[in-house]
Amino acid sequence: QKAKLQQEEEERRLREEEEQTNDILNTKLMKHSDNNLQCSLCVQWERYMRCDGAPDPAVQQDINTYISLWRDDPEVNVTLVDEVEGLFKDATDPQENQQYKEALINLQELIHFKHHLTTEDILKRASSNIDTETGNMQTVIRDDQVTVCLWANIKKNPRFKGLNFEEVGFGFEIPKQLAVSDVAVRILHTHYDHLSMLARMTHLRIQTASRRVEEEVQSIQGLEGRKVRMNVPAEGDLIGSSVQLPLMNQAVHVVDLIQFTPLGGVFYYDVFHLPPQALQVNGWEIRQFLNAGLQTFHYPTEKFDFGSSDALICPPIGASVILPDFVVFLETPQVARWDAAGRKQWRMDGITDVSYDEAEAKISFKMDSFQAFVLMQKTYANLPFQSWELRPLGQDAAIFMVNGALIDLSITIQDNQCLLQSERDRGLSHIVGKWMNVSALQKAMINAGVNIFVNQYTDNYVSTCGKDPLTEHAAYEQMALFASACAFSRSKWNSKCGAEHLVMQACEHLDSAPVPEDSWSLYLLGAQRSQKLEITEESEDFSSDHHPSSEFHSTFIHMLQDSMSPGGVARTRESHHLFVDTVQSLLCATRPLMYS
Repeated sequence: QKAKLQQEEEERRLREEEEQTNDILNTKLMKHSDNNLQCSLCVQWERYMRCDGAPDPAVQQDINTYISLWRDDPEVNVTLVDEVEGLFKDATDPQENQQYKEALINLQELIHFKHHLTTEDILKRASSNIDTETGNMQTVIRDDQVTVCLWANIKKNPRFKGLNFEEVGFGFEIPKQLAVSDVAVRILHTHYDHLSMLARMTHLRIQTASRRVEEEVQSIQGLEGRKVRMNVPAEGDLIGSSVQLPLMNQAVHVVDLIQFTPLGGVFYYDVFHLPPQALQVNGWEIRQFLNAGLQTFHYPTEKFDFGSSDALICPPIGASVILPDFVVFLETPQVARWDAAGRKQWRMDGITDVSYDEAEAKISFKMDSFQAFVLMQKTYANLPFQSWELRPLGQDAAIFMVNGALIDLSITIQDNQCLLQSERDRGLSHIVGKWMNVSALQKAMINAGVNIFVNQYTDNYVSTCGKDPLTEHAAYEQMALFASACAFSRSKWNSKCGAEHLVMQACEHLDSAPVPEDSWSLYLLGAQRSQKLEITEESEDFSSDHHPSSEFHSTFIHMLQDSMSPGGVARTRESHHLFVDTVQSLLCATRPLMYS
């Protein structure tokens, strides 16, 4: 009877602990929801008060009117495209999704059209800007978003091989056929990447077609009463993944845009017919005007006749670039070319003689024709983590340190702001040491090539500990609640305790200094209860035996409180909901208990 009463008392205590934890979490959630609503209203009000003529990207009529007026405006507005792209990614309604997609394509095509107009205008006056040393025209124009390198072949020297634009680190090589032709070469580098968005749209169309095929097959199965096996992937696997798409020919080497991430923008590599140049006659300038505008020189399909047997042989063309200084390549970059005539996808075939000079951060290669290209890196190259630690720095302040597979990073959290720190300087100077909210930091880090974040596709490419997601999420919630007063760290036993449990090191830590090694204790977390373990990180074997001086608790935070000081507990009670939400968002975005 006594044992039964003790069990009933323990069950009552565990229920009370769980209710207390839920009340705390619900209170924080309500405050966070109110804050998000206020922020949303502030954004809408700020847009309304701008009065700068910029359209509201959420209103289709505003966008259409803006595009019509913008065609005659020399300005190139990339910011608006970014806003529409954000709406496109967030849209859940199919009609809205289609609306934003069409607006995106129209804006992107208009931007590229404006770049063509600028190029044509410069090339029309190429003969008046000849370099005295080479006899040709070469120029570089750049701003914060775009770099344009132009070369016009005025002299037509058959010994000309190529040119390096030293000030920006771009170069090209062309064969004799082009060296003696009326052509102009352009390398247009945009820091933004609109082509990859088009590639993902293509995959979405294939996804829709695949889903229809699957539904038809299921219908046939129901009618005929027989089972038909089809390798139709899940929805998530289709977006950006060529490997698993049943409607695609695997021989074309389409890039999987989940496995690989384009970095550093797009390099548009083109050759054009050189526009007619002006003639000076008796003080008059005579210029032939062509209504067709700037014309692409179709190499290698153009016919050359040099009176020799190799007249129709078209050697490859070369390109070289210094890696952009606003991204980090943790591994040797991979080059992909844009399949404009085919599936509107990035491809890795047709690229040869690739060489990479790590000291100069320069990559060189050859292609069969002039095409846009991009530099790519494996999306999850820095996963899984070797170790991680979340340590308090004071009230509503903490530091999250990650030792990745290839690079180590730390993120300082203060209230609802985050600050990235890294020993690596190149490629990160524009985000290191700058405060921003967690979503902005995540986007900036991914764009810079230092991805430590995971999504629903990551476990297809990275080995994991295979944990129950509900238990894992509950752990992040409670770690965030106590992040002002407790430190948390990786345990090697987390991979040995099974999918239904988590193991981590934790301790109270009210100092901003590193945690002493002898301060850590091991905790086992489960869906129903948590416990302090008797083993240490240095033990030879894993054991789930609880520490003899501890009790079982229904939640992790009640387990921690057993060994915390009154001051530590008070600090957790005073944690601001914005700080708690930021820490939780960072933990959920990186999932260190799963991917380390």
